[in-house]
Amino acid sequence: MNWIEKYAKLLAGYSLYLNENEKVFIRSTTLAEPLLKALYKEILQAGAIAEFEMSFEDQESILLEYGNENQLNYLSPSYQDAIQHFDAYLFIRAPYSSTILYQTDENKKKIRMAATSPFDKLYFERLGNGTLKRSLCQYPTAYSAHLADLSLDAYSEFIQSACFLDRENPASEWKKLSEMQQSIVDYLNHCDKISYKHPSFEISFSVKGRKWINSDGKSNMPSGEVFTSPVEDSAQGEIYFNYPSIMWNQEVSGVRLIVKKGEIIHWSAEQGMEILDKVFSIEGTRRFGEVAIGTNQNIQRPTKNILFDEKIGGTVHMAIGQSYLQTGGKNISSIHWDLITEMRNGGEIIADGKRIYENGKFLI
Repeated sequence: MNWIEKYAKLLAGYSLYLNENEKVFIRSTTLAEPLLKALYKEILQAGAIAEFEMSFEDQESILLEYGNENQLNYLSPSYQDAIQHFDAYLFIRAPYSSTILYQTDENKKKIRMAATSPFDKLYFERLGNGTLKRSLCQYPTAYSAHLADLSLDAYSEFIQSACFLDRENPASEWKKLSEMQQSIVDYLNHCDKISYKHPSFEISFSVKGRKWINSDGKSNMPSGEVFTSPVEDSAQGEIYFNYPSIMWNQEVSGVRLIVKKGEIIHWSAEQGMEILDKVFSIEGTRRFGEVAIGTNQNIQRPTKNILFDEKIGGTVHMAIGQSYLQTGGKNISSIHWDLITEMRNGGEIIADGKRIYENGKFLI
């Protein structure tokens, strides 16, 4: 069995654990065809029903430049039906590289966001109440490899390692990681005040009454993190995110946030300050929707892809904007943006006064 066949088997059988007659909606680009074909076989053998939505290069950018208000408000019936009624949703990232610069009209962007907002809200609600299974994964393309500063072959090997596809039985490896993370989650679920401490920052927040989630490859592939949503008005202090991030196809790096009573009151960036200004003008973005700790030791370098970077073993991240409702979070926003920072160089996590993590490793 080659790695693509292993990937398809892992996604259908482990990540989405598809059952007979369940419906799964799959979004990707035509670049992911080898994985899509292998995945379709696995879905059919499970007795499930698949619907595919394929996009092409620059599709959304073309819409934002040339679309009128009616076109910007249009959402495909199949997508609407999937978000409302399907059992599972899979998004396979397989991005094209674009050499065309399209004009972005901010008003058009707002119209498009308003059109998708009700379905974004329903999507998070269904994830929260357990009626929708979801997985997000990556297929190697030249553009993603370029962002990661790797050759396409090296990037493919990176994905295989991150997902345990280079092992004989990937699902069994994910089960081992799940057991390790469950012990961490069980401990954190009894904690109130958490602090991320580092020589360059210190921030504290309450997680009292919130549920920590064991992200073990069922919602993202790869995974390897534990996360929750902080009490909305509890975050206090300052944090510096040293890993680069991509927002609206532009790089942002060196982000520093100052927080008081849960609200981000000051922000700066070494690169991409104009993106930060735009993000923080959107409702709900000045509060955190997620706090998390990366545990995947097979991911050790940033690739400017949040799916992988937030899982790096020895890092923590915080997301501004939308909370995960399954954690008990209440913050609402059209944005959920994860920002990551290194902890292997002097970082600590303090839980209710006890040091539980040091230099990227748990002490519990």
